[in-house]
Amino acid sequence: MSGLIEWLGTVDLKDGLQVALVAIGVYFLLRMIARTGAMHILSGMLSFVALYFVARLLELDLIVYVLQNLFQYGAIAALIIFQPELRSGLARLGRARPVRFLTTLEQPAHIDELVEGIERLSRGRIGAIVAIERDNKLEEYAETGTELHARISADLLVSIFAPYTPLHDGAILVSGDTIIAAAVILPLTQFPVSDRSLGTRHRAALGLSEETDALVIVVSEETSSISLVERGRIERNLTPERLRALLAGAPLQAE
Repeated sequence: MSGLIEWLGTVDLKDGLQVALVAIGVYFLLRMIARTGAMHILSGMLSFVALYFVARLLELDLIVYVLQNLFQYGAIAALIIFQPELRSGLARLGRARPVRFLTTLEQPAHIDELVEGIERLSRGRIGAIVAIERDNKLEEYAETGTELHARISADLLVSIFAPYTPLHDGAILVSGDTIIAAAVILPLTQFPVSDRSLGTRHRAALGLSEETDALVIVVSEETSSISLVERGRIERNLTPERLRALLAGAPLQAE
């Protein structure tokens, strides 16, 4: 105990600040990937590290040699494996308030069309799910539906999701001001959902948000409520004004 106190006495303010910054960085990195498939990959990589230390402790030279050679390429492998998360993190940094203050632009017209379409679907109690592409491309999901490449308009949104139309069942994918595909099948969340009121659309929205950085809008057919999902987090019962603010970059107030 006295040795620990003596060591703490040698730590100056600069060292303490560096340790705090590194700890905060690690915390936010883990938080960013906690609700994605990358968390399972990270757990697998940590098990290799644990195996290495056990092998060193038991003097299992062959296993230590193999793992040491494997770790030589670990940094490159990590950059490849976590590339979507790294891009998403940098993009989120760019959307931070101080940065947005320097890069504020007039809100695009297609956001108004999108919000108007969602509002009309909500008033008509028509279920819908809209995935908005950001840094992670959604082409692989578009292949499960019908390609459209049509400019966003409120009338088109209502027409697509109108009951009994050919494309109403499934999600639409939006890239920029363009609807790139409709009737798209999205992956359901792999995590337990405690709220039993969340139906298949909400589970699909959560599933896509766990695998990509897409924003996913859901209109409930049963309650007509509007929700937005991002990175496994959901904010429900949105007003059109709140939805417009979220699409413009406002922080999500998850439940």
